[in-house]
Amino acid sequence: MPDAAASAGGFRPLRILVVNWQDRLNPRAGGAEEHLHRIFGDFARRGHRVALLCSGWDGCDPFETVDGIEVHRTGGRHTFPLAAPRHHDRHLRGHPFDLVVEDLNKIPVLAPLWAPAPAHLLLVHHLFGATAFQEANPALAAATWLCERVIPPLYRGLPCVAVSESTRSDLLRRGLRPSEMHVIRNGVELDRLRPARERYPSPTIVYLGRLKRYKRVDLVLRTVARLRERGIDVRAVVAGKGDARPGLEEKARSLGVADRVRFPGFVTEAGKAELLSRSWVHLLTSPKEGWGIVSMEASACGTPSVVSDSPGLRETVRHGETGFIVPHGEIDALADAVAALLDPPTRDRMGRAARRMAEAHSWDRMADAFHRLALSLADPRRRSPTDPRDNRDSPGGTT
Repeated sequence: MPDAAASAGGFRPLRILVVNWQDRLNPRAGGAEEHLHRIFGDFARRGHRVALLCSGWDGCDPFETVDGIEVHRTGGRHTFPLAAPRHHDRHLRGHPFDLVVEDLNKIPVLAPLWAPAPAHLLLVHHLFGATAFQEANPALAAATWLCERVIPPLYRGLPCVAVSESTRSDLLRRGLRPSEMHVIRNGVELDRLRPARERYPSPTIVYLGRLKRYKRVDLVLRTVARLRERGIDVRAVVAGKGDARPGLEEKARSLGVADRVRFPGFVTEAGKAELLSRSWVHLLTSPKEGWGIVSMEASACGTPSVVSDSPGLRETVRHGETGFIVPHGEIDALADAVAALLDPPTRDRMGRAARRMAEAHSWDRMADAFHRLALSLADPRRRSPTDPRDNRDSPGGTT
């Protein structure tokens, strides 16, 4: 029973409300939702009561239990900020929570204003900032940019978890206080994601993620074209779904590499493990990420990555050791890095180092760090007099 599990761990079970735009079963779910369920599903297994308030989609169940989390769905993708407070007042206000966690994904929903609790925590993967204008129409991008402007005045004074040093730095530049910040990095699945016995027979590079304009997947296609110009024949797999796919397929045709690029669409977890472990090189050319979760997953598979020198990504690749970090948008630099990793001894050496790096980022370690923080917020007597602790070298440390 949950209470028995909590008692065995020596703590009082907490009642936790998490507010996020989506749960992991949402068709639009991504890395943030995977993170949410990994961390707070662990909380549920430890005996805590966890409820998630999120948006729904056509045909979804308004309530179900997922990974031990009580999932409440209300509103839709664009109406959730308005629907969430109403649902809370009608269905959740009568069930007091010890801790409310706003998992900030896209724009803030202002949970501290309408979800009272003894303790609040802000969890931030990354903020869009000016990159919103690369993806959305000007009106929507401007709205996103403006909504992010309320973060410092509203959330200043509340504890905050950033998933990377780059996100922490972004929040500090926006006015949050260093004393409020904790860095707890994303975890990686180490059992399912493992090195394969054999790579694909032909040199193959892989991109795996959402196909959105701001991800700059076109740079992957341009890299394939540049390598072809040099007489280096590589294949590319661009896996994932998104509204940028038609444009990317047209770009592959215009570059003359349509016969070298495959777009399989959405892939299962088993398919992801195969792609990341059997490909020769993983590419991620986004100008900004909160944390390069796919490059860390590639590392777990023993596959080195080539990534843009951009926030988040530079924290998941050790240049010259587990892959290469290149200036964002420089095609020749991308092609040089990929070509270097097509050399089997170089690729295998960096792949082994990448796996060792990934092993320091297990989900269990990250969940432990979150658990310690949640208990300290719910019971101030648990806090060390020297908090916040400066453990930046520890993957699950707090800062």
